[in-house]
Amino acid sequence: MLVLLDTFSNEVIRVAREVGIDGKLGGQAKVKGVSGSWLDLTDSVNSIAGNLTSQVRDISKVAIGIAQGDLSKNIIIDARGEVADLKDTINNFIENLRTFSKEVTTVALQVGTEVILGGQANVKGVGGVLADLTTNVNTMATNLTSQVREIARVTTTVADEDLSQKISIFTFN
Repeated sequence: MLVLLDTFSNEVIRVAREVGIDGKLGGQAKVKGVSGSWLDLTDSVNSIAGNLTSQVRDISKVAIGIAQGDLSKNIIIDARGEVADLKDTINNFIENLRTFSKEVTTVALQVGTEVILGGQANVKGVGGVLADLTTNVNTMATNLTSQVREIARVTTTVADEDLSQKISIFTFN
């Protein structure tokens, strides 16, 4: 019994150190010849380590994707408590980045390439840097739209042989 307790204790300590302290995911306790409560305890330790491993690996995979510009993945693990809060926060962040990216790309294509003037990015529910970036993209699109429309107005008057008009809108806010 003492040998079994010592073996179990050493395995639990090893797995706790590997997974919980050293960050070596995937560790499992191996206690041979156990049954009953000892097997239940070993299985519980392995379940905790396995659950933590799968959660951290899934979060890591998505975070690496974000860092590499891949916004196509979400965290899909079954999670509860603080890990579920972290999962929801990261997934919401990804959705905000997707929306921001889509809106900015649309405005850039409309105003900058297709010359469809007046385009504005509409990104709801963001704050901080994403809100500032959205405001800056919209300001840029508004300024460009105003400038192109003013150039068009003056060009039209010149085409009508009215040389009295000047371009007067080149202000940058």
